[in-house]
Amino acid sequence: MKRFKNILCVVASGQSEPALERAVLLAENNQARLTVVDVVEQASLGTNLPCEGLSGEELQQAMTNFHTKKLEALVAPYRERIDLHTSVLQGTPFLAIIRAVLCHNYDLVIKVTETEDWLTRVFGSDDMHLLRKCPCPVWLVKAHSSPNHQRILAAVDVVDMDTDSAAEADRQRNASRQILEMASSLALSNSAELHIVHVWAAIGEGVMRAGFMSSTEEKINTYVEQVRQQHQASVDQLMSDLAERVGQDTLDQLKPEIHLIKGGVRKEVPRLAKQIDADLLVMGTVARTGVPGFIMGNTAESILNQIECSVMAIKPEGFVSPVE
Repeated sequence: MKRFKNILCVVASGQSEPALERAVLLAENNQARLTVVDVVEQASLGTNLPCEGLSGEELQQAMTNFHTKKLEALVAPYRERIDLHTSVLQGTPFLAIIRAVLCHNYDLVIKVTETEDWLTRVFGSDDMHLLRKCPCPVWLVKAHSSPNHQRILAAVDVVDMDTDSAAEADRQRNASRQILEMASSLALSNSAELHIVHVWAAIGEGVMRAGFMSSTEEKINTYVEQVRQQHQASVDQLMSDLAERVGQDTLDQLKPEIHLIKGGVRKEVPRLAKQIDADLLVMGTVARTGVPGFIMGNTAESILNQIECSVMAIKPEGFVSPVE
């Protein structure tokens, strides 16, 4: 079972209590180290400063002192529950956060989303930079989300033996295992429902049914059913792997509901998240195209722009952040 041991909670946005409450609870449940940070952007000094003779260093220190005082007041109610650490970072928020992750080996970043609604997101925002470039999982919490999750949705992909290389197949299996372990761990700690979704499609079915290939309806249906069975077998293998990792008794306790859906990932995952009223979507964010580094897949970005719940985004093993 995935256990977080070194958690970074970012309170750089307005209503940060939901993220802080979840971070404290997660740290308690995992006996983890928790660090809570605020971020102060570098002061940009012009010629029209309100205080004559004020140096850039003095202004930066004053801003840091102000944020430190606010941060200490925010975490004060939690100090009786857990031994937490605080810090005020400086610089461009997403860069400062990622550099802190790289320096201190945090295994989770948790923060409140910058905007009230995912649908109003701008891809150039700090949150999207974190989703693309942060080397550890990023948990973005909706500002007015409930303290405890009721329904967690894990979106997994499976190996396509016809198109995937051996290296890509291993990477995809490991990514899906990570997603399932984290979703299972969170479902257990929240006593939440666990839903697992895999969306599949039979390549070329539309072309066949449109008459562009010489094939009977029976043969087309047989082909589609064979593809469905292959995906079902791959999902079954993922669940068998999960049982080995967390224990069959734990899996029986979770009783995950499996959704094997035929269609397009970009449409079906957000639709299901809305249908079951998911509180949290756990998903991968790196494209399967073999593009190295920080490029997040178009499918992942499309999903993120449609969901209305909190999200935990996971990078595959071996991901290297472009931030130094």
